[in-house]
Amino acid sequence: MECREEGKNFQKLVDIMARLRKECPWDKEQTSQSIKNNLIEEAYELFEAIEKDDTDAMIEELGDLLLQVVFHAQIKKDEGKFDINDVINSLIDKLIRRHPHVFGDQKYEELEGEDHLKKWEMIKQKEKKRKSILEGIPSRMPALMRAVKVQKRMSKVGFDWQNPQEVMEKVEEELNELKEAKNPEEIKHELGDLLLTITNLARAYGIDPEEALHEATDRSIRRFNYIEKKAKEKNIDLKEMPLNDMEYYWQEAKSKGL
Repeated sequence: MECREEGKNFQKLVDIMARLRKECPWDKEQTSQSIKNNLIEEAYELFEAIEKDDTDAMIEELGDLLLQVVFHAQIKKDEGKFDINDVINSLIDKLIRRHPHVFGDQKYEELEGEDHLKKWEMIKQKEKKRKSILEGIPSRMPALMRAVKVQKRMSKVGFDWQNPQEVMEKVEEELNELKEAKNPEEIKHELGDLLLTITNLARAYGIDPEEALHEATDRSIRRFNYIEKKAKEKNIDLKEMPLNDMEYYWQEAKSKGL
């Protein structure tokens, strides 16, 4: 009964989207290109709701993300390319293929840990007929996330650092090369290499560099807010506060654990 109800609700959503595409001037003129950034924005909003464990926000943001899927599918249906059923059937087939321990004869115990992940990657690579293990990584991913993804793929075949100390030495090497850079183009090149190596260093320590940077940014915000608070208490325009005073309050905020 519950599954039938879910099916009815999903069909109602699809029907509403189809009607909006016919009767709403704004929805009608949209293309996959025009709304593609909305997909990224909604995904980040959902990510934040999950981090906060905000149930109501998760319901709303999952709905917004689902809307993007239905919207794109309806656009392509209107263009005669495919529809939501093609999307669903493709996903069903993929889930079955990639879970042979559930839908086939393979036993999960035989694919524990890294072996399971390697098997998953092998199935994906075979499905997509990839010539390189690095194919399929979106070029438009956020740079830090993309760097980690590439490095993890390469590490699967043993192309990786052995320990954090080796990476630390490489960081120092890249930093020296940055110091010796002679023009903007060289600086950009060496800075990119340094950032990439620092990403490797985070991985070597088992740290997600994306999370580490987010947390560092959050600390910066809290400490700067403390500076703003002190400026307000002293009735000083923040723009007029001496840099030395700002640094003093920054360190004070840091000592307070902010």
